Amino acid sequence: MPLDRNVAAFLQFVESLGQPQMWEGTPEVARAAIRTLMVDLVDPSTLPVVASIEPITIDGTIPARVYRPETTGPVPTIVFLHGGGFVIGDLDTHDGICRRLCRDTEAVVVSVDYGLAPENRFPRAVEDSYAALGYVAGHIDEFGGDASRIAIGGDSAGGNLSAVCAQLAHADGLHLVAQLLVYPAVDLLGEYPSREENADGYFLTLAEMRWFAEHYTGMTEDDPRLADVAQDPRLSPLLAADLSGLPPAVVATAEFDPLRDEGNRYADALTEAGVRVEHQQFAGLIHGFYGLEHLSPTIEDATAWINATFKKLIG
Repeated sequence: MPLDRNVAAFLQFVESLGQPQMWEGTPEVARAAIRTLMVDLVDPSTLPVVASIEPITIDGTIPARVYRPETTGPVPTIVFLHGGGFVIGDLDTHDGICRRLCRDTEAVVVSVDYGLAPENRFPRAVEDSYAALGYVAGHIDEFGGDASRIAIGGDSAGGNLSAVCAQLAHADGLHLVAQLLVYPAVDLLGEYPSREENADGYFLTLAEMRWFAEHYTGMTEDDPRLADVAQDPRLSPLLAADLSGLPPAVVATAEFDPLRDEGNRYADALTEAGVRVEHQQFAGLIHGFYGLEHLSPTIEDATAWINATFKKLIG
């Protein structure tokens, strides 16, 4: 299927902003650029309405934001981990996503502001994310109130962290009802056709992926240590020895995304391990579409499917 025409117009708009290539600049510049796109250019009146939004701090060190639905009584709780290559993104860039997820699923959403690289390199993001999940599980009465319906989810790097946390939780005996993996990065050094087919021109580029990985790991692509580090399931969850017993998953991938094939492979690997998986590859869409539903009916349909399907899994 060709690139969605509204998405194509969006890509032209982004190009017209004249921003430098992310991999040519600093993390600070990249963070400012994504905030311009996802915060400054968003009309607050268009954001989904939820019952309340509350800032909190987890374990005294990890900022987070709690979104509560209009629904009363015990409800599911979703720990949400934002995307951004482990380097960019924050609570504000994913505010609209969390509002919509809270509203659509009728669940409490706890958005976690884990430490970003390069200031906080691997495995800091994993440690913060898993600490947040453990905190929520241990204080569930302060959130959704239903210990049997705790879920985790995220997009891109947040999808990576969600997959990793789901594996860690299973190993530790912490029950999760479901995991939401939106175009997840799951194999750091894997070679996939989509990485070459969609290397440039579709929002996320292969050069940016390498830039993110270098900042996150502290190693360049030609560093001989990287091959060993990339085998760590906390970095490449697709390479975990055993995926059986993991919580049911919603996996969403996009046709014009460098991460498409590894996300599809993870969905297949989960299925092969006996895990229930609801998976769709969305035709005509790019990496980063989740949260941009105002741009295109195709994105709106994709977002509606993701959230509605996840709602079914969390009960």
